[in-house]
Amino acid sequence: MSTLSTLAPAEGSTHYPKRLGRGRGSGLGQTAGKGHKGQLARTGGKVRRGFEGGQTPLHRRLPKFGFNNTQFETKYSVVNLEQLEKLSGVVTPESLKEAGIVHTFPVKILAKGKLTKSLTVKAHKFSNAAKAAVEAAGGKTEVI
Repeated sequence: MSTLSTLAPAEGSTHYPKRLGRGRGSGLGQTAGKGHKGQLARTGGKVRRGFEGGQTPLHRRLPKFGFNNTQFETKYSVVNLEQLEKLSGVVTPESLKEAGIVHTFPVKILAKGKLTKSLTVKAHKFSNAAKAAVEAAGGKTEVI
């Protein structure tokens, strides 16, 4: 049974820290791996990410571009003809939700699959091919 006092890291998973500035024989004496002089050899001598020595940084030299309106776009729940094949009569977005085919509105009907029965389909949008397929099967399409 292991207890907190017997826990230890796995063999070989830990390393000794570098002992900087402990003489030339250690290989990390004298300048302690920091090179000679300059900002990076000093304490606190770091430069922030993207800093280019006072030159206007790249992210400010390049122009801004692009526009994205996906936050406000209309996202349709897609229903294919092969899914409508399982239904009968008048098909509305509410009946599609009850059947578990869609979960959100608005609904768009697409032409994947075949439709063999006559249906009255009411939806928010139709593809041209889907509209033609429903009407070819003897049904009607109605845009809500």
